[in-house]
Amino acid sequence: MADRKLLCEVVSPENIVYSGEADMVVALGIEGELGIMPQHIPIVTPLALGELRIFNGGQREFVAVLGGYLEFRENKLTILADAAELSHEIDIARAEAKRLAREQEIAEAKASGKMLLEAEVSLRKALVRLRVAQKG
Repeated sequence: MADRKLLCEVVSPENIVYSGEADMVVALGIEGELGIMPQHIPIVTPLALGELRIFNGGQREFVAVLGGYLEFRENKLTILADAAELSHEIDIARAEAKRLAREQEIAEAKASGKMLLEAEVSLRKALVRLRVAQKG
């Protein structure tokens, strides 16, 4: 691999979601966006629910990442995701149905004092998946 590229792997508990070279990867850490380019300093950081953008030449890949960790060392970026999906693999109708269901859960939780935080996290996950799916 040339020094102008880095190796990027996105791994979830189920499978390897993405593996390939990249010019730059942009991830959402818990303190904001991180841009990782070849020869970046070593880093390990937790990830927020969000979009991962992988740039390679003129190609872009979008991945919905629902938490996990990012590690970069020796020109290899590893995303250990709690859950991750490539944009073109997200079922938009299913994601939209989950979004609607989660919004209903939040409305019910507010009315009855149920587990509001859990419902809000589920909604954020559905929204990330929808936003990423619309880019693929």
